Amino acid sequence: MASQAARKMDSGFAAWLRRDLLLAYRRSGEVASPVIFFIMVSTLIPLGLTPEAAQLEKVAAGMIWVMALLATLLSMDGLFTSDYQDGSLEQMLITPQLLPLPLLGKIAAHWLTTGLPLTLVSPLLGLMMSLPSVGYLPLVCSLALGTACLSLVGAVGAALTVSLRKGGLLLSLLVMPLYMPVIIFGTATVSYAVDGLNWLPPLAILGAMFAASVALCPLAAAGALRVTASN
Repeated sequence: MASQAARKMDSGFAAWLRRDLLLAYRRSGEVASPVIFFIMVSTLIPLGLTPEAAQLEKVAAGMIWVMALLATLLSMDGLFTSDYQDGSLEQMLITPQLLPLPLLGKIAAHWLTTGLPLTLVSPLLGLMMSLPSVGYLPLVCSLALGTACLSLVGAVGAALTVSLRKGGLLLSLLVMPLYMPVIIFGTATVSYAVDGLNWLPPLAILGAMFAASVALCPLAAAGALRVTASN
């Protein structure tokens, strides 16, 4: 019984994770767009705002988090679009596995190709934004948890708008209010560290958001996709 459940898990979560990672490898230029956007915009901020380190230090955490949010949002519109257009989404809906499992695999692949690269380059951008060195570790930890939350929540919005021809703007309007708690506590984690305060409590809240998102968002996205497919 346990081995049967493990096989279902592999054919659901792992199979779609491998598939989407392979597709991302073949479309590496498209996948790299959010990271390039993240780096370019973060590079322009010191030029447009102020080059003085003392001024940049005050806004570095918030600006990096806003850029990470926008970069993630840039890629969310295409999470289900290609599957919807080539019929893979319908095949996923009629498979015997529980639908949240393959959806969780797709979301994990999205985070590995978008959120993880953003997290890894964030210390470099922190250096460019004159972020104090004590803020690097909280920045990486908060972005690792926060970008995973952004991918999970964004998947629900992408599922609701997948059948719309120009659903990108509607997707932004749907998920932006749900992104606000993530960016508030993500920025607070870094700001607390820079101010010499204990940054673990806001990070723990981000961890709780991540746990709740893992439990709820694949179910919500599955329901949204079934409603979309039935119309």
